[in-house]
Amino acid sequence: MRIIAGSAGGIPIKVPADITRPTTDRVREALFSMLGDLVVGTKVLDLFAGSGSLGLESLSRGASHATFVDQNRNACSIITENIKKARLTEASTVKQAPIERALDHLRRSGETFDLVFADPPYAEKAGATDDPAFGLLDNEDLLALMAEGGSIVLECRAGKSRAPSPERWNLLRDRDYGGTRILWLEKKSHSCPAR
Repeated sequence: MRIIAGSAGGIPIKVPADITRPTTDRVREALFSMLGDLVVGTKVLDLFAGSGSLGLESLSRGASHATFVDQNRNACSIITENIKKARLTEASTVKQAPIERALDHLRRSGETFDLVFADPPYAEKAGATDDPAFGLLDNEDLLALMAEGGSIVLECRAGKSRAPSPERWNLLRDRDYGGTRILWLEKKSHSCPAR
């Protein structure tokens, strides 16, 4: 696996051995082609980061900062190694924590993000209503962390997964790439919970 384009384009990145479903080069290429210049200057949050490939690709293409979150200690060590190899240390933060705790902490610290990537574990069966990807879209901390007009790119199993809540999200793109479904969603301005 490698960073595809930008300032760190072509640099190989390491993938944790226990990560069984990293985002492929083909899917990343399609995803960043879809996002285009939206990435430039953004603050990025890479959830379930694994190797950090999505956050690293964003930084390489002009994002101002990326925060990588994964609960796996080995994954966080590899993300840190990949960041150093790509010479993107100053624009990166790595947090090892369960996603819910990390989101709560980031919200309490007053962070906001323009672009969120999330590649949670897939549901056990295609079309399952308890798909963790869609549970994430209902997370109040995540909504509060996202800047006005912010986007989330969500990876989930292709097939008959449910649609995101139209009260909270504008669906900008919904595409299948083999067994992977990519949803690009924009947060609606009134969806952030009051505190």
